[in-house]
Amino acid sequence: MRFKLFALALAACLFTTSVFAADAQHADPQQVVKETANKVLAEVTLNKTNLEQNPKLIYPLVERLIVPYFDFKAMAQSAMGRFWRNTSDEQQTRLVNEFKELLVGTYATALLGYSGQEIEYPPMNMEAGSDRAMVPTKIAAAGGPPIPVNYRLKLRDNGWMVTDVVIDGISLVTTYRSSFAREIQMGAAKSKGKDRMALGIDALIQTLADKNNSK
Repeated sequence: MRFKLFALALAACLFTTSVFAADAQHADPQQVVKETANKVLAEVTLNKTNLEQNPKLIYPLVERLIVPYFDFKAMAQSAMGRFWRNTSDEQQTRLVNEFKELLVGTYATALLGYSGQEIEYPPMNMEAGSDRAMVPTKIAAAGGPPIPVNYRLKLRDNGWMVTDVVIDGISLVTTYRSSFAREIQMGAAKSKGKDRMALGIDALIQTLADKNNSK
């Protein structure tokens, strides 16, 4: 359920970074999200018939609209927590790629289920000139109160980049941090060799790869 909300919430900012990049220093993250949400959701709705007939068409759409504007490396590094400093450059590359594919797959699958849910935009507080922003939204939920979904963004040289999504008070990155730590520790415990930590990290990467390959 949370991943479906994650996907729907992110639909509100699919096209935002094209505006962010155009005037990165002056863009208002919430205003950009609000103004562009309708455009994005309209595109998904417009292509709904084609997507229902061929769900795989959602993947190039996500690759085009989402991937360039998410800081997957920062998200993966944060999700790894203290274990990141123990990863080699090669492991970092593999980890970021598998993590990206996992999130893209989750997003693509959930976005296929979009059925017109509305998004609210509560007031946003942001210090002038700050390079960090928290954009609050609320997703309409059938039979219940709206669910708060907040985006954490960081202003990079090429514009605002999403670094985390907080759904009903639960951080996506923090959730993965717990599961990643568990996988690494389990992998290290099962390993035989001098560098058990590296083997544990390899086990995590393999677990992510297996999940991605099973889609």
